[in-house]
Amino acid sequence: MRILLDYRPALRQRTGVGEYVHQIASALMRQLGSADGLTLFSSSWKDRLTPGTVPGAGVVDVRVPVRVLNLAWHRLGWPPVERFAGRVDIAHSLHPLLMPARAPQVITVHDLDFLDHPERTGAEIRRDYAALAAEHARRAAAVVTVSAFTAQSIAARLGVPSDRVVVCSPGAPAWPARPFTPVIGPILFMGTLEPRKNVGVLLQAYARLLAQVPNAPALWLAGGDTPAAAPWLRMMAEAPLAGHARHLGYVAAERRYDLYMQASMLVLPSHLEGFGMPVLEAMQVGVPVIVSNRGALPEVAGDAAQIVDADDVEGFTAAMRRNLEDPALVDAAIERGFARARSYSWDRSAAALLARYHQLA
Repeated sequence: MRILLDYRPALRQRTGVGEYVHQIASALMRQLGSADGLTLFSSSWKDRLTPGTVPGAGVVDVRVPVRVLNLAWHRLGWPPVERFAGRVDIAHSLHPLLMPARAPQVITVHDLDFLDHPERTGAEIRRDYAALAAEHARRAAAVVTVSAFTAQSIAARLGVPSDRVVVCSPGAPAWPARPFTPVIGPILFMGTLEPRKNVGVLLQAYARLLAQVPNAPALWLAGGDTPAAAPWLRMMAEAPLAGHARHLGYVAAERRYDLYMQASMLVLPSHLEGFGMPVLEAMQVGVPVIVSNRGALPEVAGDAAQIVDADDVEGFTAAMRRNLEDPALVDAAIERGFARARSYSWDRSAAALLARYHQLA
């Protein structure tokens, strides 16, 4: 069986979706039998996908502008990917729209924020996702997603029978736990500064924390920014946050571990997360976690995190202060986090995905 996986979301920056693409491809390589093969597909005019990016996987690297190809694929359903890659048995797109193919087609839906808030998206996503995702999902042989929360949303809102939805959650990274907890380490936010991440509530809560605990640790925001981040960046440059809150920008995958090693806690106040990979990353290292009660975050965090209503500024302030002042609470959260992280595995998800591939092929 020859599997073709669209690697383009991981081609430039491995943010949440890109990291998922890379890790699921790597895990699939560990699960493949001798009669199976994995090929990574990429299309770009200037960015190249080099052999060895995922050891053992083949590469089809097409010098076609991604916008041109997406317009043809999304709106015309042409050309079939076999035109570039030759015969394949499975064609898996790692976003909600189909990769045209003669072989069985699989898509991945990480969340449905593009349906509720198209104004938060841009370019091709705004043009195509809301208009086409439901039709493409119903045509797909299988729809892969990352959490039970998103699986239920796909069945209810896109009209996909639940038996065609496959949950393949991210796994915890293979990082060692840190030997101690730096109580005065920075408070960490990990994610792109976009509207659904609810960064404004975090900044307001942190400002109140500073008023209550003047020597509170610094706040570090690790992630690329979007135009929507402009007012948040201004808040960070003015009193009372100036000198206390710092925007680190996009952080490459190999640098994230170092940030977690230093952090006193991770705070994710998002309005929606299809999964929330930083939760597992933090728990794997031994960082206590505070999350909102929205999307898949409560599902992923379980009993190992403090869970606060996404709009409750005072609640986030109180949760951060508890982590700073209650070592017993922190120690208990860390132990539960270790157990929670162990319950998620890239290899188990890849095995489930490979089993579905075989059924379809």
